[in-house]
Formats: sequence, C-alpha cells, structure tokens
Amino acid sequence: MKKIIVLIAVISMVSLSCLSAGASGSSVPELSEDVFESLMWKVCHSTTGLYDLNTLQTVYPTVLFGYDSNGVAYAGGKCYYYIDYGNKDLSGRRAEAFEGLKAFRGKDGKVRVFRMDENAARIQKSAEGIMMPPLPKEKFEEMVKKVVRLNERFVPPYGSGASLYIRPLQIGITAQVGVKPAKEYLFLIFVTPVGPYFKGGFKTTPYVITRKYDRAAPLGTGTFKVGGNYAASLRASHEAHTAGYSAEFYLDAREKKYMDECGAANFFGIKNNTYITPLSSSILPSITNKSLMQLAEDMGMTVERRHIPEEELTTFEEAGACGTAAVISPIERIDDPENNRSYVISKDGNPGPLCTKLYNRLRGIQLGEEEDTHHWNTIVIE
Repeated sequence: MKKIIVLIAVISMVSLSCLSAGASGSSVPELSEDVFESLMWKVCHSTTGLYDLNTLQTVYPTVLFGYDSNGVAYAGGKCYYYIDYGNKDLSGRRAEAFEGLKAFRGKDGKVRVFRMDENAARIQKSAEGIMMPPLPKEKFEEMVKKVVRLNERFVPPYGSGASLYIRPLQIGITAQVGVKPAKEYLFLIFVTPVGPYFKGGFKTTPYVITRKYDRAAPLGTGTFKVGGNYAASLRASHEAHTAGYSAEFYLDAREKKYMDECGAANFFGIKNNTYITPLSSSILPSITNKSLMQLAEDMGMTVERRHIPEEELTTFEEAGACGTAAVISPIERIDDPENNRSYVISKDGNPGPLCTKLYNRLRGIQLGEEEDTHHWNTIVIE
C-alpha cells in the first residue's frame, strides 16, 4: 500500500502540521519546546533566534490521503497527528518533486495566491512521472490556503515588491536502499517572505550559452519539477555567474542547435508582434510562461511554440527569461563565447515595450491592480 503523509511547515516562522502513521482519531501529546525546536530543525533547517517559538502553532487537523496497492485513492479521517521520525530512515535513495508559487498582498489589502490550480496539476504530473502517488488537487489547494492563512503576518505589505514564497514538496520516506518507488511519501509545504527580484528596478541582464552541460535529456525528467534537474544546472550556473552573466543558456541536448532553457527559467523572444517560445521535450512547462502567452494573445499578439535555432536570435526585437521568481527577466544580450558571437537583443540596454507591458500586466493581476479576467487568483485572506 502506498500512502502520503501530509505536513505543513514554514521556514523559521512556522505553523506546523504533521501527519505520521497514527490511527484515525488519535490524540496529540503536547510537544515541549525543545522537542518541537528539534523537529523543526530536522524538517526545514530553521534559523533559530529570528522568531518567538511561543507564537508558533504546533498542530491542527488535516486529512491523510494515499493510494492502495490497486491504485485506488482513499482518505483517512480528519485527525490530529504529531511528528515521529523515530522509525523513518531518510538516508536512502529518495524520489522527490516540488513546486513554487507565491502569495501577494494587494492594494485592497486582500491576499491572493496566483494560479495554484496549475501548480497542483503540475506536481501531480511530476509525481506520476517518477512513480509517486499524486496528491489530490483539492488537498493541495486546501493546504496552500491553510499555510498562508496561518502565516498571514509574514505576507509582505503591498507596495514593497515582496511576496510570500510557497514551496510544496513531496518526498519518498520508505526505509530502503534499492532503486525502486517508495511505499510511503511525505508531502509538506514551507513558506518564507522573499524580497523583490529586481533590487534596482526592472532591467536587462546578459546570458551566456553553454555547450559543456545539458540540463536535461530529451524524454528524460526535464518536463517534471524534480530536484535532479536543478542539481544538474548548479555547475553551469556557477560558471555563468562567475563570468558576470545573469544565467546560463542551454541548447537542445540532442543536436546543440536550438534554444532550450535559460537557467531555471523558460525563454521567449518577440519579433513582428509575435511571442515565440521553445517547444521541447526537456523543458519544464512554466506556469508564468503559460500566463504570458495568454496575455500576449489578449494584447493581439501571435503566439508560437516551436524550435528556435540559435541563429534566429539575431532577429529578435525583445527577449526574456520567465518564471515564478522574476515573472520576466529581460535579456540584454546572449553571448556564445565558444563561437565568438554575441547576440545583442536590447540595443539601448533597456527592457522592450512589449516585455514591459507583459510584465506590468501580469504583476498588476497578481497584486489586484488590474482585472483578473481569466480568474487566475485565489483570494485566501479578505
């Protein structure tokens, strides 16, 4: 039988809900401060001394979801549980998938979460791709709402440019060393305030093409949000940053001819009122990119998903990397040092008008400044 243990935690400021394999209706023993602090460290490596431990809530009711040996979903009763790591061996090989989304405090004071239904669907796809049972979407959304509400005081104020970052994570916890799917999984969410991505304002930055490394192979795990994809990018990212670039740019792993991903973000280029983004079997489907494509259509632009050969970079009027962290990071130029080429996208070094309009439109929706015509936001706190 496969089951999912559900846990909600928040780095350093945590409202904590943990499920362990207890019986339905079990009572929860009171956790002492030293035990709670120790468990918090194990769960999310919290930084001590930043927040008053006495203000943290340790447990609250939730529901245990899982799948039996026939793949049929089941749900446990609404119970209280507590953490027990005594019989959990976390040292073996572990399947892992995660997500990233944000909560924003709007100009009207309401707190909105942007497109969490898409994150719920994507982590299900990631889980299925590496043979983990997917968490039901309604449970994912319930947990996101709860963890934001319990930590409302950490949602940054409107106008600060900051937001509350939400990190759901699912990991196998069965005690095993062999390479095979686990039978038991832990799903948790932690959140932390994050500052504005652009400290000095919305501006362009340079990128560099790498042929030394591939982020993911065709037909591999590139389309899933799993840790291995990001681990594979760390050396290339470090080398790019050391050389003075914002991020590395990967070409397709098979032929090294087509633009793939830039760092941990999707790529798009704009020319002739057309929004063009790569079509690849190794690229993570970005929710931000999906949103920008819709907004581009709303603005009367044509949208194309197709292979983008490197030489086409010379024709783009604007280009950007897009993702949850920055929404859009406008690209100044893309260097190809191995071939002694530099593709200058922004001739004056400033973001282009369409990138700027798309960025402001999406940010306006997230902050409640513009009409949410596609119903992407979920208001979590009125």
